[in-house]
Amino acid sequence: MGCLCSHPEEPAAQEEEAPKVYSWDRRDKVDPKDFTIANLKDETVGRVPGTVNGQQFIIQDCENCNIFIFDHAATITIDDCVNCRIFLGPIKGSVFIRDCKDCKCMFACQQFRTRDCKKIDCFLSCATQPIIEASTGMKFACFQYFYPELEAQFAAAGLSVFNNNWSNIHDFTPVPGENSWGLLSEDVKVEDCLPNPTTEQFQGVQISTQSQDSVIPITRGSRRKMSDESCLVVFFSGDVDNRELARRFLQKMGQEAEGCALMQTKEISMTGDDVRRVFGSSAELELFVQAAQRGPVIGIEYNGTNSVHSCKENVQAVVGSAAAVVYTSDSPAKAATDVDNFYNFADMQMM
Repeated sequence: MGCLCSHPEEPAAQEEEAPKVYSWDRRDKVDPKDFTIANLKDETVGRVPGTVNGQQFIIQDCENCNIFIFDHAATITIDDCVNCRIFLGPIKGSVFIRDCKDCKCMFACQQFRTRDCKKIDCFLSCATQPIIEASTGMKFACFQYFYPELEAQFAAAGLSVFNNNWSNIHDFTPVPGENSWGLLSEDVKVEDCLPNPTTEQFQGVQISTQSQDSVIPITRGSRRKMSDESCLVVFFSGDVDNRELARRFLQKMGQEAEGCALMQTKEISMTGDDVRRVFGSSAELELFVQAAQRGPVIGIEYNGTNSVHSCKENVQAVVGSAAAVVYTSDSPAKAATDVDNFYNFADMQMM
C-alpha cells in the first residue's frame, strides 16, 4: 500500500517590498526652463496667473522685450536686459537687477536692489528700504496696477498692500555732487511706460492701470507736503475687518476730500506697551491697547488744508454704527505729533 505522508507546505513566495517613497520624492519636479526667460529680442512673453506659484525666476539677456509675470514668486533676478518693459507680480523675497539699462518696470517685492544699472524707471512697491548700488539715472514712482488675482498674490507672498517704501531710496555708492536717482513726474501715466500686453497669451488677464483701481494705495511718499496740516488715522483690529475699513476710507477720501493727499500707509503689529508710548495721551488708550492685541493696525497719513476735518468726517461716514476701533487726530497741532510718533515707531519695526 502506498504510504500517506504529510509533507510540509512549500513556503509562500514572499512579495517584493515596495520601495519607500519619501516626502521629497513626492514633490513635483521643477524644470528651471519653465522659470527662465532668456536670450530674447523684440518679443512679448511672460507667465499668466497660477503658472509660477512662488518659484524662483530668472530673466536675462533680453533686448526690446515686453515681459509680464502675472504671478507671485520667491525671488527674481534680472540681468543684462536692454530697453525692456517688465512687470513682476508680488515677490516674497528680493528682486535684484544687474547690468541693465533703459528699462521701464513695475515691481512689488519685499526687497529691491540694483547694481550697475542705467536709466531705469520703476513703479515700485517695496516693504523695506530700496537699495541702489553703482547705478545712475534711476527714477521711481508708486506701484499702480490691478488684475483680479493680484491681491491674493500679495497675501501668498506675505506682503501687505499697506507697506510701501517706494520713495525711501538708499544709494549704497553715492557720488558727491551727483544725483543717481529721483522721482518720476506725477503726471506720468503707467500705460505710457508699460503698455498692456496685446498678445493672445495674456488676453484673459483683466488689467487696469487706473489709479482708483490700484491694489496698492497710491502715496506721495517723500514728495514735498502741500500743507502744514496733516492727519493720522489708525484702524485697529476688531469685530470689523480693519483692512476693509481702511480700503473704504481711502476710496471715500479719494472721491470727496479734494485738496487732501495720501502721504503714506503702514500695517504693523503693536504690543500694549507700544500703544501706550504712541497714543499715551488718548482718552481711549485702554480700548486701543485691547484692540491692538487682536491683530495688526493700519496707519494712514493725509496731508492738506482741513485734512483733520476731512478725515474725521469720512471716518464717520465709513464706520457709521459699526463696532470699529479707530483713532483720528483731534487737531492739526496734535496731528503733527501723532504722525511723528506713529511712523517713527513703524519705521523701527520695519527695519
